[in-house]
Amino acid sequence: MLLSVKHAKTTLIAGLTALSIAAVPATPALAWGEKEQGFVAGVATAVIVDELLKNRRARMYGQTYAPAPTYVEPRSYYREPTYREPTYREPVHTTSIYATPAAKAFQSYSSTERKAIQRNLRAWGYYRGSIDGAFGPGTYSAITAYARDEGASLSTTAKAYGVYDGLLF
Repeated sequence: MLLSVKHAKTTLIAGLTALSIAAVPATPALAWGEKEQGFVAGVATAVIVDELLKNRRARMYGQTYAPAPTYVEPRSYYREPTYREPTYREPVHTTSIYATPAAKAFQSYSSTERKAIQRNLRAWGYYRGSIDGAFGPGTYSAITAYARDEGASLSTTAKAYGVYDGLLF
């Protein structure tokens, strides 16, 4: 069924093209100027090229139309670091500062809030780096020293939020 519909459609387009080409010299000279002939030739060319492109897409994709491209959100491959007791032959590895509860809490604040935290740590003499709102070794050292002096802990994300909120408010 689909093949006969495609064949009929192609035949119809070929017939219309032949009719438009045949009709050009048969029209009266005064009513059918060069601009009109050029327009009809352009339309016929556009229809033929469009149909050729559709047929090519159908052959490439194995369907009657080309699918529209869709955006697929990439999956996250982050995995929580796990701690395993080292054996006597393995070296002891420490967790990265970027995986600590202090880093996770710091990154949840907006850029202006992170800069305000760094600004307050600098004002109280704990931080010496640039005020950029990025969590790095300087910010980590400053926040751990501040928490130690205040008697606070950064062992959980909730406690880190408490320390940061104390710096902000």
